[in-house]
Amino acid sequence: MAYRNKTYICFDGDNDMKYYRLMTAWAENPNFSFNFYNAHDLNSARDSSQEESIKKQLRERFANSKLLVVLIGNNTRYLTKFVKWEMEVALRLNLPIIGVNLNGSRAQDDLCPPKIRNELAIYVPFGLKIVEYGMKNWPDDHYAYKKEGKSGPYYYTEQTYKNVGL
Repeated sequence: MAYRNKTYICFDGDNDMKYYRLMTAWAENPNFSFNFYNAHDLNSARDSSQEESIKKQLRERFANSKLLVVLIGNNTRYLTKFVKWEMEVALRLNLPIIGVNLNGSRAQDDLCPPKIRNELAIYVPFGLKIVEYGMKNWPDDHYAYKKEGKSGPYYYTEQTYKNVGL
């Protein structure tokens, strides 16, 4: 079994790549404390590859992942070929899920993909401080809530946002 220390980021590669790239830039910037081990660095799943060969590479990434971050944009909920499949794999593996709303919403909204709508997940707006907070804190909360049999969407309180400087 692989050591699970990676963060798997799921997103609409056609429309939301800039948000993924910004997250990687935060991690590379020495002026920010934001850091994560990116599952996408493990291998390259090319667009020209066959679907099954891409999924094989993605499964390898998941084997090393401890967390799924879903960047939720305008079209994410409609993507079924890879994005929906990635969420299904994360749910099977019981990975904590952070829904990051690219529209700034602090809660689950109509853009949320149906696959995770009723699942245990925390929802935050796209932003360095709150995404970093979620990545550090949500995994422990996720497992505690799972142990209690809880599910559904979760949100951080106004006080949490104040505590992280937002």
